[in-house]
Formats: sequence, C-alpha cells, structure tokens
Amino acid sequence: MTQPATLPLVESLLDAPLPASGIAWLDAARQESRDAFASTGLPDTRVEAWKYTALRGLAQRRFAHGDATASGRAVDPSLLALPGVEGARLVFVNGVFRADLSTLDALPDGLTLQPLSRVLKDDAEPLRFGWSRSATRAEAHGAADAFARINAASAADGMVLRVAARATIAAPVQLVFIGADGEGELAWHARNLIELGEGASLTLIEQHLGDGGQAQLATFVSDIHVGAGAKLHHVTLQNAASAANLIRHSHLRLQARSEATLHVVELGGALVRHDLQVELLGDGAKLHTRGVFMPHGRQHIDTQLAIRHQALNTASSSNWRGVANDRARGVFRGAIVVAPGADGSDASLSNKNLLLSAGAEIDTKPELEIYADEVQAAHGATVGQLDERSLFYLRSRGIPLAEARALLTAAFCRAMLDDLPNPDLREHLSGLLIAQLPA
Repeated sequence: MTQPATLPLVESLLDAPLPASGIAWLDAARQESRDAFASTGLPDTRVEAWKYTALRGLAQRRFAHGDATASGRAVDPSLLALPGVEGARLVFVNGVFRADLSTLDALPDGLTLQPLSRVLKDDAEPLRFGWSRSATRAEAHGAADAFARINAASAADGMVLRVAARATIAAPVQLVFIGADGEGELAWHARNLIELGEGASLTLIEQHLGDGGQAQLATFVSDIHVGAGAKLHHVTLQNAASAANLIRHSHLRLQARSEATLHVVELGGALVRHDLQVELLGDGAKLHTRGVFMPHGRQHIDTQLAIRHQALNTASSSNWRGVANDRARGVFRGAIVVAPGADGSDASLSNKNLLLSAGAEIDTKPELEIYADEVQAAHGATVGQLDERSLFYLRSRGIPLAEARALLTAAFCRAMLDDLPNPDLREHLSGLLIAQLPA
C-alpha cells in the first residue's frame, strides 16, 4: 500500500482542522479516528473490497475543508421538489444545515427530526454508543473503511431522526444533500442516525444532488436501527454533479419481525461508492432491496451490498440492475452470509447488467456463504447486451433502432421500481432513468 504521506488527498484530509465540540468523549473519538486513518491511508486495489475501484486519480487531488459560506449560498429551489413527496424536509448544502430550505414546522406526533449539529450542542450523550460502534466497525476493516474513519473524525452535521414506538409517520420525510459550487474544490462530511422504535413505520426519501460543476469529495455514514415489528421504506436518489466524488457507508440493523424495503437509483457523480451493510438480527426480520445504477461517460459507480442473516426464519430478496454506456464502469458486489443458528433463512440475490457500448465495463461478484440448516438461498449475475431478437421485433414494427434500444433499456431499468408504492415518485424516477439513456 502506498505510504499515506505521499498522497495529496491524504495530506489535505489530515491537514483539515477537527471540529471542536467541547465534548470530551467526542473530541477523543474524532482524534482516534484521525490517527487510525493516518496509520492506514487509502485502500488500493490489493484490498479485496476495493479490487475494482482504483483511487489513483482521486488520491492526487487536494480538497479544501468545508464551506464557510454554505449557510448563505444560493440554491435553485426546484432541486428540492419531488412529485408525491410533501412532508418534513431536512436540507444540507455542502454539508451545512440550511434552516431556510428545510421544513420542520408541525412535525407529526412521534417524529423527532433534527440536524446533528443541534443535537451535539443540546445533548450529545445519546449519540455516544452509535458513534463508538461505527468507529469499531471501521477499525475492524482497516484501510477498506478509510473514508468511514475520515467521516468519524470530521463530520459535524447530518440528520438525527427518531420515530417513537408504534408511531406511524404517514408523509414521507425528505433528506437532501446538495453539493454547490464553492471557493475551490471542497471536502465535506455528513453523518446520519435513524432509529425506528418498536412497531413504528416511516418512509424516508434521501437525495444526493448537485448544483454546480466543481469537483467535490463528500463522505456519508448512516446508522439505521429498525426496532421489533417496525417498517422502513428507504428510497435513495443519487444524482450528484458530474464531477462529484461521493463515498457512502450505510449500516442497517433489523430486529425481530421488522421489515426494511430499499429502492436505490444511482445516476450522477464522477466516482461514487456505496457500502451497504445489513444485519438481520431478530427472528423473522425481512429485507427487500431494489437498485439501478447507470454510469455513462467516464463515470465509475460501485455498490457493495453485504447482508448477514443472524436469526431464525429471516428473509432477504435483492434485485439490482446496471446499465453502462460510453467508457463508464459499474461495480456490484452482493454478498449474503447465513450465520450459524440462522436456521430457516430465505435469501435471494440477482444482478443483471447491460453494456450499451464496446468501451463500457461492469464487474459483478455475487457471494453466498451458508452456515445454518434448512436454508433456501439463490444468487446469480449476468452481463450482456440487449437481446437482438427483441430489437428485431421492434424494428420490424417500424420503430427506429435508437428508439428500440431506448425502449428495451428503459423497461429493463424500470422493473426495479414496479413495487414502489408512490405512483408520482415512481414516474419521476422512471423519467430520470430514461433521461440518462443515450440519445
């Protein structure tokens, strides 16, 4: 591994001042995370989890820390509008909470929604265990979780969302991160804590958007706990600026009889990576993930999905599709582990991919490990091109080749959104997928 001191990115991240909280345990945790990053540096392709995502180009860049004028930076309001989504909203610009763009009035009973910066000032102690837990996870993975360490050291804002036991939040909650042009190329970091109490229900819409063309580096860590019998529907739309670099870590913990449904659409950014780790900890917990990634140009989009069944009669179904065009590269790793004692688990994973040009590449790696009895499990992956027979059929009906290709590709992607219950949001996301297709 390259020595950290020789890399401009590492130097710029280590030179950034740590946020001063005045909270002893938090300041100590930040310093420990910074020191751990300094000792390991960035992962390279010899680290198995980063085998298909090289950081050579990013490692040669320097980023200024934070945006001192983010609180007053102009943002196009149309970025925030989502059809079929009207409810509480929390907005961050270059990692800084924007009260003027957020909607936090008259929150429904049972919902607590605050920016992390405010919680750290008012009562940080309840966050202590979660902060330490994520730092411990990063420590266990060494250089592979280098960006999670940087986030633990440098994140000063983000979202803290709690839903009380047995509370049903009818309107979706919207979480928006906007990368806006600043003074030079910026690095910023955000951290989210989401907790659903026993029997609670919530729909969360998470957006990562761009309002400018500058290269930025943004890291995100989300710690999500779904209590016994609770239900979470989490929709993520990543449509960052074309030069943005986004590194995200999400960790979900599902308790007994809980259910989480995730829809993920990855469209924007230059270098995008999402490490999504899910633990089914309680008997009867269920997970459903549906995702689409569509890199084009010179984009690189990497999704690392790791699901661990740790209790009786748990179930997971994952269906992801990728489409790459031009000289873009997509990466998908889907790993399922059925741990000892997780008898009766039912797990399935599928990843199907299309290459629309000779220069495009998609690397897919399904993994399955079973250490329990009476388990149903299946996984598979394909990489190919559009079916020539289907193209011939459409062309024989008078449809031009380009339009026929677009129709088939759109249908291939939209299938991942068929079970999205909000019809207006479903149509909006489908339109974004179609707009991403080559003309």
